[in-house]
Amino acid sequence: MRATKMNKTNSIFRLVPVAMIALALLFTTPAHASAPGITGPTFNLTAQSAYLTQPDGAAVYSWGYGCNGAPSGYAPTAITSTFCNPMQVPGPTLIVKEGDLVTVTLTNGLPTSAGNTSILFPGFQVTSPAGSGVAGLLTQEAVPGGTVTYTFTATTPGTRAYYSGTQGDLQVEMGLYGAIIVLPATIPTACTTGLAAANLTVEANWGESDFRLAPAAYDNAKTCYDREYMFQFAEMDPNIHNQALAQVNAAGNCTAANPGCSLNVPTEPYHPAYFLINGRSMPDDMDPNYAFEYPHQPYNGNPHMHPGEQVLIRVIGQGRWQHPFHEHGNHVRILGRDGNLIVSQTDPTQLAGPLLFTTTTTPGLAFDGIFYWTGKGLNWDAYGHNPTSSDPNAVLTCTPDANGYNTGVAAQSAINYYEWCQDHDKPVQAAPFGDVAAGGPVTLPDPNLFTNGAWYSGSPYLGPDATTRADGGSCTGVNTSTSCSTTGTTPPSGTIANSPSSEAGFAFMWHSHNEREITTNNIFPGGMLMMMLVDSREFPIDESN
Repeated sequence: MRATKMNKTNSIFRLVPVAMIALALLFTTPAHASAPGITGPTFNLTAQSAYLTQPDGAAVYSWGYGCNGAPSGYAPTAITSTFCNPMQVPGPTLIVKEGDLVTVTLTNGLPTSAGNTSILFPGFQVTSPAGSGVAGLLTQEAVPGGTVTYTFTATTPGTRAYYSGTQGDLQVEMGLYGAIIVLPATIPTACTTGLAAANLTVEANWGESDFRLAPAAYDNAKTCYDREYMFQFAEMDPNIHNQALAQVNAAGNCTAANPGCSLNVPTEPYHPAYFLINGRSMPDDMDPNYAFEYPHQPYNGNPHMHPGEQVLIRVIGQGRWQHPFHEHGNHVRILGRDGNLIVSQTDPTQLAGPLLFTTTTTPGLAFDGIFYWTGKGLNWDAYGHNPTSSDPNAVLTCTPDANGYNTGVAAQSAINYYEWCQDHDKPVQAAPFGDVAAGGPVTLPDPNLFTNGAWYSGSPYLGPDATTRADGGSCTGVNTSTSCSTTGTTPPSGTIANSPSSEAGFAFMWHSHNEREITTNNIFPGGMLMMMLVDSREFPIDESN
């Protein structure tokens, strides 16, 4: 979305035009998110320093975990363009299976004046082999240039944080944090048969790959999912980073434990200016995973989904602040927190997690949740079906299953798989736009009055050809002709501005409900903000980038 930004400067460029260009390009890059990481159960990590690029042109001195050599593997396997540099923020996502004996060896490659460093793995019983590292306040630590090894059993599935246990107010702020995902050892049968299996068949029909790490989040049949994403929220105070850099430079190539070979960076008062999703701010978080312009920020944050898909979101609060995050389009059903599945006290087979309008990301706390969008309740046909059309895609059938959705075998190759059948063939208006007495569920204003031109959002329908399907192809250009179909709607077909043009979904903003956090240095748009797109089946979602 922009050229590589490797200028090592901490000056702030308040580029409002850049922000506007970013908005204009929201839908021009087929970049998607997932939950990429490296596989274990043995990991060799290092802690080093590097610069993180920001949308305002700054590159901020930071610390982060990375790979000390090539990892044993990457996941999901469908993503083939991968890297694990010696420093990244967040640190590599560690992917293991329930019951694995996990070994993590950390080498301290930070500047000598930064002192010791370490990793905490909350929720696990962690031990270190005799003679590994030195004793710290919370865990064994690696001295400058030294190593420390941690071992633990991945006892339960779920998403958890890991982060530095040494001078955490500074080292976590500098970027020493990451995620560990434990996959369930046993996959419930319901997650590989029935509707779950049908969803995989539908994906294959449209040439999509399976980007999940597993068919279920937990050892529970109610935790099946079709797509997944990882979001690690954090904030960053560049003043702290600048002071750390200045003191590191002043100490130079000092000897550990000698006078002057240490840092004394104040971490209060705290005034963050960058608000990060997976180490990036919007719009950078919508560029691909492993994009070359972000060598130390490999993970993005840009969810895509098809109607009806059960989408697992893995969320961690990695910063110092609590971030209230709003996922537009539907509520999020919380499955578990910190690897603890929330179930009914009276019936353990039933989930008991809350259904949240705004999810909270408490520092250090992780949660797994399910999000989905189906179009139910719109009260018009989201696919632009028109029974009078000669277009075969406009006259598709909708046969409701027990829940009212179009999921039968005949629907598995159709663009309206998982359509809410109660709204099938309902026009968004019963008459062309601008007619106040339209009689439809909504009355759309004349686009020429509303925006002095075509509808900004492109179409009230899913799919690049949906507008043509809706009006039967009898209306082109601005709909002013009395001969236009009475089911015609707005905007004129051909106003889809996406690239590729095969992508024409419904866009929902996912963002922090703290207004400051959707800015970069108080400039909107930026920060803790992303776009979620619901795509028609006509657009295969390719997360391999």
